[in-house]
Amino acid sequence: MKQCEANCAACETLGTPEQEAALREVIASSKATPGCLMHILQEAQAIYGYLPMQVQKTVATELGIPLSEVYGVVTFYSQFSLTPKGKNRISVCLGTACYVKGADKILKEVEKQLGIKCGECTADGLFSIDSCRCVGACGLAPVMMIGEEVYGKLTPDKVKGILDEHREASK
Repeated sequence: MKQCEANCAACETLGTPEQEAALREVIASSKATPGCLMHILQEAQAIYGYLPMQVQKTVATELGIPLSEVYGVVTFYSQFSLTPKGKNRISVCLGTACYVKGADKILKEVEKQLGIKCGECTADGLFSIDSCRCVGACGLAPVMMIGEEVYGKLTPDKVKGILDEHREASK
């Protein structure tokens, strides 16, 4: 599930037939509503897990608006993603308190354990890594989240065990 090349066949499709049908249904049922773009993009991301370019093109075409308008909304709001996300979404806090306590080392260890860089998704779709500026758990610094679960007072040697737990739970 690495980000695909600009000319790959997968970029020209709308995913599975079920995903495409769901997207077209959302667009058809919402397009008459003023200001429907955000709602449609949120639903599209729920269907695909992210907003690939072909989905954005389809939304723009069906709504009769420029692709630049759709892309502008997708890139402006942090809730939207242009890249695939894993089943287990990891967010390493790089806010001041966490960074001072070694969050950069935590991020490097997560990247090492998963074999991917921040912003990427593992090939099996199980994990993706992102960073954030503050989780709001400064007293537990350094902190990372996997989904909604917060892991605090981390050290690099704790990372592998945490990831292994999530691998097992995902089987």
